[in-house]
Parts: sequence; C-alpha cells; structure tokens
Amino acid sequence: MKRKGSAVWRGGLKDGKGIVSTDSGVLANTQYSFSTRFEDGKGTNPEELIAAAHAGCFSMALSAQLGGAGITPEQIQTTATVSLDKTDGGFAITAIHLDVVAKIPGGDKQAFETAANNAKTGCPVSKVLNAPITMDARLET
Repeated sequence: MKRKGSAVWRGGLKDGKGIVSTDSGVLANTQYSFSTRFEDGKGTNPEELIAAAHAGCFSMALSAQLGGAGITPEQIQTTATVSLDKTDGGFAITAIHLDVVAKIPGGDKQAFETAANNAKTGCPVSKVLNAPITMDARLET
C-alpha cells in the first residue's frame, strides 16, 4: 500500500506561498507559507500535518494493542505536539509529545500503560520519524 501527498511552492522562502494536497482529496490545494509555519498565518504547515498524522496513527495503534489484551476502549483522544526549534544545524523537529486520554470503563491501569508504551514505539508514524529517507531528484530547466 502506498499513499501520496504533494506540494507546490512558488517564490522565495519568506515571500513565497505553497499548497499541499493528498490523493484522497481531503487536502486539496491547502495553503501553507512562511507565516503559517513560523508565525501565526492562516493555513497549515508540515509540522502540524506530522502532529495530526502521529496522533491518528498512535490512537489506532493503541486501540490495536488494547484489543490484543482483550480490552475495547470507548474512546482514545490523542494530541501530538511537534516542537520545531532552531538548532546549530538549522531548524529541526526536536521533540514530539503525545497527550493521550483513553476512556476504558473498568480498565486496568497496568494493561493500559503497557499498551500505550507499545503503541508509542510501534505505530508506523513513530517508526518513520527515525527511518532512512530516500530520494529521487530531477531538475527541469
């Protein structure tokens, strides 16, 4: 299975503008820019999209882990906070923090903590954040 997202950027870093889209059409020409990434401009940014993807992936992974332990959650709510900081090597994602609230009537605390830790390390988005990155780059003139 492969999923695609695309971006188009026009102009310089600070005065340019871009759009991001997904093949599903959920995001279609959604605006992003320097101001949406580093200031409070209207639109999205890569770090926000990574946070949403991580929160969604983790929630599903936690549900699977709990299911493997015979536990069905009523609700899992996850907020991922991605920190983008200026480092000596330029800007970098320096941390991701997951805030998780799971509603499991009669749930076992130890079983939940084990499932949550397994989901944190096992969800595909957690794994990709440390994965090798490959690239094909083509210049059109």
